[in-house]
Amino acid sequence: MLGSWLVPKLLAQGAAVTCLVRDWVPSSELVQDRLIDRVNVARGDVRDQALLERILGEYEINTVFHLAAQTIVSIANRNPVSTFETNIQGTWALLEACRRSPAVKQVVVASSDKAYGDHEVLPYDETTPLQGRHPYDVSKSCADLIARTYTVTYKLPVVVTRCGNFYGGGDLNWNRIVPGTIRSVVRDERPVIRSDGNYVRDYFYVEDGAAAYMLVAERLASSPELAGEAFNFSNEIQITTLQLVERILSVMGSNLKPDIRDEVTGEIYRQHLSAAKAREILGWAPLFDLSRGLASTVNWYQEFFRNEQSR
Repeated sequence: MLGSWLVPKLLAQGAAVTCLVRDWVPSSELVQDRLIDRVNVARGDVRDQALLERILGEYEINTVFHLAAQTIVSIANRNPVSTFETNIQGTWALLEACRRSPAVKQVVVASSDKAYGDHEVLPYDETTPLQGRHPYDVSKSCADLIARTYTVTYKLPVVVTRCGNFYGGGDLNWNRIVPGTIRSVVRDERPVIRSDGNYVRDYFYVEDGAAAYMLVAERLASSPELAGEAFNFSNEIQITTLQLVERILSVMGSNLKPDIRDEVTGEIYRQHLSAAKAREILGWAPLFDLSRGLASTVNWYQEFFRNEQSR
């Protein structure tokens, strides 16, 4: 999802963009908005270091955004090995390819608030230890540590981002709470909450995320001393799953009642981030609060479903 928002921002700045694509997804924004016609496309897997070295060399890449990951927590709990391979091996393969590619000047690695794991003292700041325990969280803790060791040991110019839960248009993973809830309302079905509804998260609008990644790359290019740093990006909110679903139902004018199943295991119960470091060092601030972000997101999906029905 984040890539579909980042690519047009890069193109608008006149960047020559190359995308690594593993699976062809016709309904993705990259295809639907014809962005695919405006970028270089390399087909392959992020774990393939030789392929990555070829791409970096042949396309003379100087800035790398590492967004490739298996990002669904429930899938990670069911299939930990594939998650470890993609998220951990994929990270070291890319960083090693970058280390061996002299044209690369900036690398922005997408970590996650999940990398911090469970902590009693919140919010997380960038000094909070990385101590993931569940499969997805561990994969992000490991990738995060590997990313920063490439700066410490090999002087590779890497910055790590740790964001709250992304939401916004373009996310077609329907088991995620925001798109899943919106689709349920469109279908006049009760939205499903897999947890008890009280899990606390820090939701972050995807357009703000794309702008943050752009800012990090720009600042790393002008301030090489930022290499090795990590930055949290967040609206610094605390909202339960049930509260979020109720906000979406309100935006959509729905009287449906959530179906709370309390089936979740192997997930962090309470998370939220401090973005003070990004504000102070990068001068960053989000453009969207939750109300504005949810309104934009609902509008995107309603248009998406209208287009689906007209095909």
